[in-house]
Amino acid sequence: MTTVTDVRAKAGVEPITMLTAYDAPGASLVDGAGVDMVLVGDSMGNAVLGHDSTLPVTVEETLSHTAAVARGVEDALVVADMPFLSFGVEESESVRNAGRMLKEAHADAVKLESGPHTVELTERLVQLGIPVMAHLGLTPQRVNELGGYARQGTSEADAREIVDLARAHEEAGAFSLVLEHVPANLAAHVTDELDIPTIGIGAGPDCDGQVLVFHDVVGLSDWTPPFAKPFGDARAEMARALGDYVEAVESGAFPGDEHSHVEEDLEHLY
Repeated sequence: MTTVTDVRAKAGVEPITMLTAYDAPGASLVDGAGVDMVLVGDSMGNAVLGHDSTLPVTVEETLSHTAAVARGVEDALVVADMPFLSFGVEESESVRNAGRMLKEAHADAVKLESGPHTVELTERLVQLGIPVMAHLGLTPQRVNELGGYARQGTSEADAREIVDLARAHEEAGAFSLVLEHVPANLAAHVTDELDIPTIGIGAGPDCDGQVLVFHDVVGLSDWTPPFAKPFGDARAEMARALGDYVEAVESGAFPGDEHSHVEEDLEHLY
């Protein structure tokens, strides 16, 4: 079983792999592929719950999906993504919500979309035995403030803030850091500056690891962000299978004799 210590030890030594998952079958596939970490992302809002952002995702939904993922995983580290307003309002509420991810849903760690407001919280969670993955750069929970999903850290001032916040979260005890949609040279600099591993998504090749959304990797999404790459075409294969099913039922080809059972003792009823 992968631990946060194992992940931390890979920094600068061996590439780290992480993918999202939202249910037990998907988690089993991801775990079976040999990834180091499975992220139960608040991207479930877009990927599986039908929302147009991550903001509507609730603590209870995250608990349910994280528990399902944990049941489907044998080896990978399971990280629960703390949803919008589940942290940062009051420390006691933040701690309780994060603790429930481990206590009730059997996650191994939590991820916080980070900023100046999460440094002290990260330190407190780590003190209580709740491992924290920080997240800087594009933080989708701030979409209304950012005005969209544009690349972050493109100005010198913004880049310096990301570097400073990365150091602060490392010092607070975070075991790793996600860098999302930032310039590759900024991500490389942050990676060099930190002892904990960086996990990139749209942050270039020099991070210690990479993460993508499950649906983007298998080709299940109807749209893929420019920094992601589909490695399959699950959407087309599923559409083909579903179409074949409808055709088979409508034509009478399914179910066939091999899909049915006749009980001889009941023949006298007919």
